[in-house]
Amino acid sequence: MKFEHENSYEVQDKIRQFRAAILPIGAVEAHGPHLPLGTDNLLAERLADKLAARTDSFVLPVLPYGQVWSLRNFPGSINVSNEALIRLLADIGESLYQQGFHIFTMVNGHLGNAVALKEAARVLYERVPELKVFYFFYPGTKEITAQVRESSAAHGTYMHADEIETSYMLYLAGEYVDMSKAIDGAPRITAEADCTPTPWEEITSSAVLGDATLATREKGEKIIERSLDVMAEMLLRTKRALEDGDHQDSTD
Repeated sequence: MKFEHENSYEVQDKIRQFRAAILPIGAVEAHGPHLPLGTDNLLAERLADKLAARTDSFVLPVLPYGQVWSLRNFPGSINVSNEALIRLLADIGESLYQQGFHIFTMVNGHLGNAVALKEAARVLYERVPELKVFYFFYPGTKEITAQVRESSAAHGTYMHADEIETSYMLYLAGEYVDMSKAIDGAPRITAEADCTPTPWEEITSSAVLGDATLATREKGEKIIERSLDVMAEMLLRTKRALEDGDHQDSTD
């Protein structure tokens, strides 16, 4: 259910009913020749919609800008600082709690946001400890990704516009993918890149970190659905705990 489509006269009762708000968070950055600049926004928003449908939660408007320091010099990339993201996310979470929400779920489509999301959750843990905060970036997908992957991962931690992320897009937003332009990227990632600030133009000219030509919708579906299972289980378990608490309070 889209929060922005509600009206002020009716939304309060629905907040009491649903309790959970999901915020899709993405970025605007280069994703090679075959994917749009807003890839991370599309992935986050459509994943959030699927999670909301499974858990009876509200979906907030997508937060479309992220920390893209590594790709900030590529055409089309728009970068904001971790500090700005942390303050914004913490303020959003606190406002949601004041409105009556008890669960704030951040669905992240861009790995570069991870530090800010984790720190914002810690800030909220101190400010409003009664608010349960999740920060998700495709949890539970390590094993299934290894099973469906045909190419070697370019890096042990992140992937970008490659076989895997392109497969995500083919499943969640395939109308924005042009596979006729997909390429086999050849990043030059050294051990030093993990130990010192390294703009990505030093390791790739395309922003494609792997072989995007191997992407398929079926691979994306298998990975995304596995992650949805994991996220939904956590969110529903928290909702049940809230309901049990309400029941206990009503019998005291």
